[in-house]
Amino acid sequence: MALVEIRNLTKRYKKGDEVITPVLELDLDIEAGELVSLMGPSGTGKSTLLNLIAGIDRPDAGSIRVGGVEVTSLSRGQLADWRAANLGYIFQTHNLVPVLTAYENVELPVLLLPLTAQERRRRVALALEAVGLSDRAHHYPRQLSGGQEQRVGIARAIVAHPQVVVADEPTGSLDADTSQQIQTLLRRLNRELEITMILVTHDADVAAIASRQLRLDHGRIADRESAMLAARHRS
Repeated sequence: MALVEIRNLTKRYKKGDEVITPVLELDLDIEAGELVSLMGPSGTGKSTLLNLIAGIDRPDAGSIRVGGVEVTSLSRGQLADWRAANLGYIFQTHNLVPVLTAYENVELPVLLLPLTAQERRRRVALALEAVGLSDRAHHYPRQLSGGQEQRVGIARAIVAHPQVVVADEPTGSLDADTSQQIQTLLRRLNRELEITMILVTHDADVAAIASRQLRLDHGRIADRESAMLAARHRS
């Protein structure tokens, strides 16, 4: 059984009188420990798919199962609890709280979990160590470079030991050298910590770090491998 199982997923939005369908009858399996990249032109549903997997958006049809849990059937409260324990999100623009230190920003997700103060400290320390920022724990975002801020964002995404980490253009706001450093970090975390990652990017070089590269086209997976998978599930 795959860690992430997506079946017949459809999401529609209304824009004035127009109905937009960024995700249409999409089927996809992602195995535990995979690093999967999603590419495609703007408007093809990449970020929408991430938000559906993260439970930020609700689909109009279809289902998403993560670790055997039917995410699309959870109530709002259940979904918030599930997301806190099982899902890490890496944003393009870091989304750090400016009045909190790097340590405090990373600690935010585990404040929602039933952990002791000692266990919270241990997890934050390990997450900062994993991204090479132990010596910047008490620095504020304004005291960090763009690459360091993104590393804090990555540490925050992994601190709760989630089943899945989704990343939406994680190198999109970085220069080429810093982007390469973040690519190396994501690949290392995936391999060494066996973190399952789903990565959206417009950059072919970033997509190339993935163990499986997919393209979205008109709301559906466009590559041959996933098309065959979808056909098998429908047969």
